[in-house]
Amino acid sequence: MDEPQAWIPTDPRSRPSHDQVVAGLKGVDEGGPELVQLLTPEGERVPDERFDRYVADITAEDLRSLYRDLVLVRRADREGNSLQRQGELGLWVPLLGQEAAQVGSGRALAPEDMCFPSYREHGVAWCRGVDPTELLGIFRGTDHGTWDPVATRFHPYTIVIGNQCLNATGYAMGQRFESKVGGSVAGVGTADGDTGEATICYFGDGATSQGDVHEGFVWAAAYDAPLVFFCQNNQWAISVPAERQTRVPLYQRARGYGFPGVRVDGNDVLACLAVTRWALDECRTGNGPVLIEAFTYRMDSHTTSDDATRYRLADEVELWKLKDPIERVRVHLARRHGVGADFFDAVEAEADALGERMRAFCRAMPQPGPERMFSQVYAEPSPTVERQREEFLAYHASFADQEG
Repeated sequence: MDEPQAWIPTDPRSRPSHDQVVAGLKGVDEGGPELVQLLTPEGERVPDERFDRYVADITAEDLRSLYRDLVLVRRADREGNSLQRQGELGLWVPLLGQEAAQVGSGRALAPEDMCFPSYREHGVAWCRGVDPTELLGIFRGTDHGTWDPVATRFHPYTIVIGNQCLNATGYAMGQRFESKVGGSVAGVGTADGDTGEATICYFGDGATSQGDVHEGFVWAAAYDAPLVFFCQNNQWAISVPAERQTRVPLYQRARGYGFPGVRVDGNDVLACLAVTRWALDECRTGNGPVLIEAFTYRMDSHTTSDDATRYRLADEVELWKLKDPIERVRVHLARRHGVGADFFDAVEAEADALGERMRAFCRAMPQPGPERMFSQVYAEPSPTVERQREEFLAYHASFADQEG
């Protein structure tokens, strides 16, 4: 099929053909005719009547800042990947290719908004003020993340696929019950003088096959929770392609739950910023929830324990390289705003410094003792855990004496 074709059932028993399923999911223009795109892969700014007003305030300086975010986030990701290959980390979850989806949506958040990530949202963490070094302990196996989720409004990483959608829905329902919605935009007070709040939850296309995600959809819809479900459709749920998971584009699933869904070019940081601002605005005014499908691509393997060359073709990866989220911003800045090499070189130098700092930090991380497993199990002291800790320490000491 040369063009994506909308499938409209003629009777309850009709079903789309395989070609119609694939065409509707992928299309031919980076996600189909309903894709929201403001910055093309060639760096050209294209108008959009619905979403232009949500980025009308973005200046050339703001674009420079977004470019810097993209480059530094990519460098942090590549450094984490290299540290794992060098034996410094037990695992790393790459985000290569998904920088624009994360930075664009992350920069749309207001300070009072709450964010629930999965385990790949290193770029969103960056936007919430979490230093990349604070992620390393998770993948080194020494801690669960050292940032303060209350201060950063960024929840700890969730490893169980889709489980964060339930946590986010419950939190957003609480915002609703506590009258934290009502402001038209971030920073606009509600009826009682408080600032309107919203929540965003990140997950991948593979997570949409999990029951937790759909339970979150049901409850969020039933209670009008101020929640943006942000699905990064990177085309592959480890080795399972999107067309084997769904018969319709993922954003269209929102219709079944009674709230809006939109598909955005996940490699376009400007479009992701605009669409997420719109969605958060919908939530703050009490019109939530909203589903965003960021149509992007996972350029690396699922994790460092995966080998993507076993299940996908190199031609597919090469095609998506032409849609690189960083290059289109670089070209746009150079052509439309006259940004010269000095700026780009300075950002690269800053990225090099970040990589060096991450390496030094990782290699200097102290090795916690095995008794660490008993710490921070409960918020309050537990006699059972304390007794187990004492028994373990006694056993460990006797074992060390035998070794000596």
